[in-house]
Amino acid sequence: MYYLTIQTDDIPAVTKAIQSEHRLDELVQISPITDTTSNTDAILVVEGAIQLSLDWSETLPPVLLPRPLAFSADNLLSFVFMRLENWEKAYAYARHDRLLADTIDLTNRLQSGVSLVAPVRPVNGVGTFETYRRWHNRAVALHYGNLESNATDDVAEAYQSAVELAPNAEFKAYTAKQFATLLLDTGQLTEANHVLEQASVPELSDMAKHELLAVQYAVWLQQLVVPYDADLLEKTKTALWQVLQYYEAQQRTLQVGLLLVDAAQVATFSNSFSEALGYISRAVTIFDNEEVPELLANAQYRKGILLYTWAQNGNPQFYRPAMEAYQQALKVFTQQSAPAIFAEIQHHLGVIFAEIPDEVKKKSIWAAVSSSSFQQALAYFTREEFPYEYATVCNHYANALTKYPLARKSDNYARAIGYYRDALRVRTAEAYPYERALTILNYLEAGWYVGEEET
Repeated sequence: MYYLTIQTDDIPAVTKAIQSEHRLDELVQISPITDTTSNTDAILVVEGAIQLSLDWSETLPPVLLPRPLAFSADNLLSFVFMRLENWEKAYAYARHDRLLADTIDLTNRLQSGVSLVAPVRPVNGVGTFETYRRWHNRAVALHYGNLESNATDDVAEAYQSAVELAPNAEFKAYTAKQFATLLLDTGQLTEANHVLEQASVPELSDMAKHELLAVQYAVWLQQLVVPYDADLLEKTKTALWQVLQYYEAQQRTLQVGLLLVDAAQVATFSNSFSEALGYISRAVTIFDNEEVPELLANAQYRKGILLYTWAQNGNPQFYRPAMEAYQQALKVFTQQSAPAIFAEIQHHLGVIFAEIPDEVKKKSIWAAVSSSSFQQALAYFTREEFPYEYATVCNHYANALTKYPLARKSDNYARAIGYYRDALRVRTAEAYPYERALTILNYLEAGWYVGEEET
């Protein structure tokens, strides 16, 4: 199986370079340049230059190498070994060219997560590819790098400068994708939309259009809030489906899995629980087959949320599969490694264990496990640090207490009243009127039964 393809108009010279490294030809396929064998991922060696296509799939960090890169055995081998992530060899072959060596070093540091110093701000050369490239790489380093010291410059400024200096629409879109991703991650959704709209022009390649669309649908997904805007929801679904089909055609399996997780979320917004379950189950299968435990755990977590929500909507038969999905997720999302997710799962498990259909003699066991789960959730969601979540857990814990079997040494309803009061201390009429009204109704109902367990 070949890992890289080189298409060239000088097969003898390229073959000689590749064969100079023992058994490298087992990893690299060399073929002539023809219309029928065109490959967007191929390395092109044409007319004495190495032409590097933009790495839209981001197999490596989105760092731009110098252009033009003259063909030589050293230049070619440095790039080939970088693509193969053999950094020692890549450095060795790039040592003759400081600019190339520095770029490879930046790529390696970003890929490995080791500390780095961001490239300096360009001070001249406006209108050249090199100036654009330096601004782009500086922005990427500030955005994704583990910096040795806090940068004084805004990463958005670096991205904006690179976008403005891009030599053509394709490079502008390449930088804009990273810029919009930064804005998306920092909640600047209006700004992200603007960057994407400016970069989305008709002359872009299909790959560039779909990569921008992949960020665009994610921005729209973040903008969906209750009550959901029907037009925005439909637009999001359409864009997501287009990107999903494109990635499937490209056989980008992990990206397909990630898109299926988002597709499940969008389907849930439309209360299409069965459709959502189909998407998330496909994602679980993909991540399991690809052996990526973190992504698998996240998909199981999302599956648990879906089934929990479905069960809460009058379908209690889904409580048990929700419990099973959550327990799978907890194999990765432990209390030490992911305390927030662990606490949220424990909160939901507390509800599930109280509601799960089962024979009467097992209800006491479920009640004990439910109470333990709520206590673990409250250990993280404290009133001081997470007042809204604290009140929600207290309200659900109180509801669960009213469903537990009769206790011999305590009054479950009296304990429920205590947790309802804790919730009401946060759910004031001014801050959370709707939630307060629900808690008061639960409180009044529980009040009727206080003390009856002892009679």
